[in-house]
Amino acid sequence: MKLLLTALVALAVAGSALAAPRSATLTIRHQMRGCHSWSFDGSSWKASQTITLTRGSILTVVDNDVMPHKLVQVRGPKAALTTPSMGRMGATAKVRFSARGTYVFKTRAGDDYPAMKNMKTIGEDNVLRLVVTVH
Repeated sequence: MKLLLTALVALAVAGSALAAPRSATLTIRHQMRGCHSWSFDGSSWKASQTITLTRGSILTVVDNDVMPHKLVQVRGPKAALTTPSMGRMGATAKVRFSARGTYVFKTRAGDDYPAMKNMKTIGEDNVLRLVVTVH
């Protein structure tokens, strides 16, 4: 019985590690309330996101907002960021996670693009926050 329980626990741990994706794409968009939000699946748009990845995974962040964003690591093991400053619509940043742990990021939004000065938003601008757990 003890051997069976140990085997089941080992399978559960292995299965959860296999279920975590090796890569993901996070997209930032403009919206009327809160100015901007982001999503992994194209339907859950919110200011705070949480994702689980496996060690060695790459996260691609796509800036489809009307303003530039800079991806900033706030806490956790050092991640390898490539082009964290997304200075135009359609720009991307990439993050490689080489160590297990919990990583916390935010974005720093820049000024509105000159062509978008007439774009209005409602309420305070969202502060985009991301927590990535790497197994």
